[in-house]
Amino acid sequence: MTTDTQVAQLHIRGAEGQSHDVPVSELDIGDLSSDQQIKQAAADWLTEVQGTNVPVSKFANFRVARNETTGDITMNPDPTFG
Repeated sequence: MTTDTQVAQLHIRGAEGQSHDVPVSELDIGDLSSDQQIKQAAADWLTEVQGTNVPVSKFANFRVARNETTGDITMNPDPTFG
């Protein structure tokens, strides 16, 4: 019998017009991390992957949502209306 273990993911939506899914285990974040710590981890990861500086301020208008069942974290920009 095999067991599929789900790995918690950080879902970064709308960054540079793209979406990224990063295993939380690759980042220094967890259940007790603040929104700011999660945004910093996302900026650091994108900087490493893209090879260019991605400042945490890029995510100032992003909201962070946590799924307590799966451990997934989703970051996406606040909707703008107008």
